[in-house]
Amino acid sequence: MGKLKGKTATKAADAATKRMKAPARRLPRSRYAKAEIEEIFRRLSVQRPVPKGELAHTNAFTLLVAVVLSAQATDAGVNKATRKLFAIADTPEAMLALGEETVREHIRTIGLYRNKAKNVIALSERLIADFGGVVPRTREDLVTLPGVGRKTANVVLSMAFGEATVAVDTHIFRLANRIGLAPGKTVDEVEANVMRVVPDHYLPHTHRWLILHGRYVCKARKPDCPACVIADLCKAKEKTTDVPAPLIELPEQTIG
Repeated sequence: MGKLKGKTATKAADAATKRMKAPARRLPRSRYAKAEIEEIFRRLSVQRPVPKGELAHTNAFTLLVAVVLSAQATDAGVNKATRKLFAIADTPEAMLALGEETVREHIRTIGLYRNKAKNVIALSERLIADFGGVVPRTREDLVTLPGVGRKTANVVLSMAFGEATVAVDTHIFRLANRIGLAPGKTVDEVEANVMRVVPDHYLPHTHRWLILHGRYVCKARKPDCPACVIADLCKAKEKTTDVPAPLIELPEQTIG
C-alpha cells in the first residue's frame, strides 16, 4: 500500500490522535445506591459466609486445570472427568509424565477435550520451564499460560489465592445486567463495574456469591424470585415478588 499524502495524511494523523486521546467509555451506572449494594452483599454473605467454588480441586494447579477444562462444560462434568485424573496427577510434573494421550482419555467426556488435553500438557510444560512448577500469583503471568485467558486467571486468583477479582461468566453477566447491579455490554465492562460498585470488604467472595445466586436463584430462563433474599431490593423487570426469602445460612452446594 502506498503512503498517504497531503491532506489525506493529515486527516489520518488527526483521526489517530483523537482516538488516542479519546477517554474510555463511561461505565453504565448501577441502579442501586451505595447503601442498597451494601445490604445486598450483607445478605448474600449471611447466606454463604464462606462460599466455595464447585470445581473439585486439591491445590492451585488442579484448580487451574479444572478451570481450563470447564470452558463450555459443566462443573459436574469436569469433576466427573478429573476425579481419577487428579488422583494420579496433581502437579505439573506428574501431568506432563502422563502425556497428552492419557490426559485425553481421562477427559474425553468433556467438550473440546482434544484441544484441552493439548493445553493441559502445554501449560504444565510452561509452569515447569518458566515458574519452577508453581502456579504464578499474578494475572500477567497466568495469562501467558496456554489455554488461560483473563477469566480463568481471575478465577484462580480469587479461589486459590484469595485475591479480590471477579471472573465474569454467563451467570454473573446475566445477573449484573438483569438486576442492574453492574450493567455492561461486554464482560470487561461488567467486571470493571462490579469492581467499582461492590464494597472492598465484600470483593474477595463476590465472584462466588454472584455465580451461586445466578446459578441457583436468578436463573436464566425463569428467576426463582420466592427463593431470593434480595427480592425486596431487586430492580429487575422480571421479578415476580417483593417479599424476600428468609435470610438463613444455606448448606454448601454438593459438588457433582
